[in-house]
Amino acid sequence: MQTGHPGVYIEELPSSVRTISAVTTSVTAFVGHTRRGPLNRPVRVTSFADFERRFGGLTAQSAVAYAVHQFFGNGGTTAVVVRVAAAGTGEEACTTLESTEGHSACPVMTVHAKEPGVWGSRLRLAVDHDTRDPEETFNLRILDADGSTRETFTGLSMDPGHGRHAETVVNAGSALVRADVIGEGRPDPSGTVSKPFADELPGLAVELTVKIGDVEREFTLHDPDRDGEPPRNVAELALLLERKLRALPDAPGRRAFAGAEVTAFGSRLQVVAGSTDPRDTVRFLGECANDLGLEATVNPPVFPLAGGADGDPPGPRDIVGDEAGKTGLHALRDVDDVNLLSLPELAAYDSTDDMITVISAAQALCRERRIFLLADAPGSWADVDSVRAGLSAFDPVRDGQTALYFPQLQMTDPLTGRLRSFPPSGAIAGVCARTDAERGVWKAPAGTEARLAGVRSLSVRLTERENALLNPLGVNCLRTLPAVGSVVWGARTLQGADALDSEWKYVSVRRLTLHVEESLYRGLQWVVFEPNGEQLWQQIRLDASAYLNTLFRQGAFKGATPREAYFVKCDRETTTDEDVARGVVNVLVGIAPVKPAEFVVVKIQQTAGQFEI
Repeated sequence: MQTGHPGVYIEELPSSVRTISAVTTSVTAFVGHTRRGPLNRPVRVTSFADFERRFGGLTAQSAVAYAVHQFFGNGGTTAVVVRVAAAGTGEEACTTLESTEGHSACPVMTVHAKEPGVWGSRLRLAVDHDTRDPEETFNLRILDADGSTRETFTGLSMDPGHGRHAETVVNAGSALVRADVIGEGRPDPSGTVSKPFADELPGLAVELTVKIGDVEREFTLHDPDRDGEPPRNVAELALLLERKLRALPDAPGRRAFAGAEVTAFGSRLQVVAGSTDPRDTVRFLGECANDLGLEATVNPPVFPLAGGADGDPPGPRDIVGDEAGKTGLHALRDVDDVNLLSLPELAAYDSTDDMITVISAAQALCRERRIFLLADAPGSWADVDSVRAGLSAFDPVRDGQTALYFPQLQMTDPLTGRLRSFPPSGAIAGVCARTDAERGVWKAPAGTEARLAGVRSLSVRLTERENALLNPLGVNCLRTLPAVGSVVWGARTLQGADALDSEWKYVSVRRLTLHVEESLYRGLQWVVFEPNGEQLWQQIRLDASAYLNTLFRQGAFKGATPREAYFVKCDRETTTDEDVARGVVNVLVGIAPVKPAEFVVVKIQQTAGQFEI
């Protein structure tokens, strides 16, 4: 700052403190089969309505769909869904649009559903030339099977140099379809399109025969006594013809005539039936129709997409996927914020070996990405004895970043209204999210506050004695308590078996540690390439301590003072001259997480005598 005259000068200096922000704790990933959606691509959804739009909602074949429904129903806020299908299965619905502008029909554009699945076969395309430039451009509408318009693209051109090139505009703007231009010329309009009318309309007091589908009717196009003055232009002719068609008697249960639409564009008419049934093609028959040019291009009212197939349910290999191709579980490598992982389809596997194979692959990803895995007990475990007998199969995957929950949930299936068993991991993830929001990630997602919403009962009703047999083995039990309902009544990881004596015994301790690790990992990125000296070390200590002190004040650590709760060490003891020469700075962070009060012991002693007041 330059000083030019006597006085007080003020200069604002940037703060040297870099805040370490807490990362998310309960974004849950679901991997498995869904009705629709992009294959092997993670999609973030923030409500079940969002899931329905992107993945087609509930279907009896999708355990993931129900798990996501239960996740949001129990307090979840954000999910990441990866759709997986069996390799080599699943087809996209498609159709090919043709053009007769060159007098012989030839294919000009193929339209595919954007994702594989039967859902794509419900899509319909409507094409018209009612644009500002009706001789060069066209409009494309994507409809549902019920006729409702889903998407509309106007003023499209087949010229690659045009600003509204059909392939470019549709592929960039559509969430439903993709288009490929394969020829020259515009797609023919849907429906029946007349030849061009001259400036002066011909005589219209003629008898016409029209056939829609298999229903044939006759009518007078213009009756001077009833219709008054004849139309003066093509637009007025379109209104007259539409009124006449809609007045014709329809077939029982049909609205082909009653909903007929006639559009004027340029000097032509386009006539379509009020139906999305491709069989309801409008045909004008006879010599009079030919004289009026109504026996021209004849197409169905819509062009249906066909051939969509959902594909076979994914097997273990499909869910594990390929790391190089980022398929299956490995699709999550492209997502930064994922804290929990649910694989609800595993509970239905007949082979425990297949289940362990997928869990093992999931654990490798979870360790690398600092994700906590919520595992469902096999659906074949029908009582405590079967759990104790089958638990040895989980010995190879006893990991501190995995928790196992038993038994399954009995809930009303929204599709059928009947009780059905569901794997609990989706609902558990929702409970974790709700607990994190209300209390913090350091609070165990268990206890009377961890109620399972919508649960009618449990597939196995456990007693306290049976719970006492499974809890020391690292199995988290779900219980039904009087006046409370169904709750999560266990908070141990798979390393939480008493015999293992692991430091990662509790779910809350492991999740808090993962949260701290990820927050520090992201919050200290600025350190890279900074001068490695005392000034840097002091700044690291300051930033990390400020972040940990915030957690301490919120109740994440035990101890009466910050000194008892955590420490951050970064100095010449942790970073030697050798480390500096190698470009390494070592930061040692220690925390004392609070552990859940798993066993509450109340001792009562009866005393003799009287109390003095």
